[in-house]
Amino acid sequence: MKKRPLAYITAPWGKNESENAKLADRYCRAVYDAGYNPCCPLVQQARFLRDAIPQEHKDGLDMARDYLRRANVLVVCGAAVDEAVKNDVAMAERLRITATTLDGILTVKGQGRGGEECRE
Repeated sequence: MKKRPLAYITAPWGKNESENAKLADRYCRAVYDAGYNPCCPLVQQARFLRDAIPQEHKDGLDMARDYLRRANVLVVCGAAVDEAVKNDVAMAERLRITATTLDGILTVKGQGRGGEECRE
């Protein structure tokens, strides 16, 4: 069985946690279908970390950076770019990790411009 490359998912998340979770699930599914192993801290950490607690917020940021360090590619999803996405892209550049968009991955994998359905 072929090992899937690890793809770190980033996007400009909004204030609505329920909507964020739905978007993250769609992004992860699209990346998975394209042949990658998606890693999305928003999905994973929201289940057990309390962002309102300063130490847990910091721990969440540290964990997310650790996931990114281990990733083979950074996938930027969504129609906009915010400061968090810019920070992820800058970190990927420093680590020499390829950064691309969801549309870019889907196009390379021969799935056309299917990323549009994953947009906000």
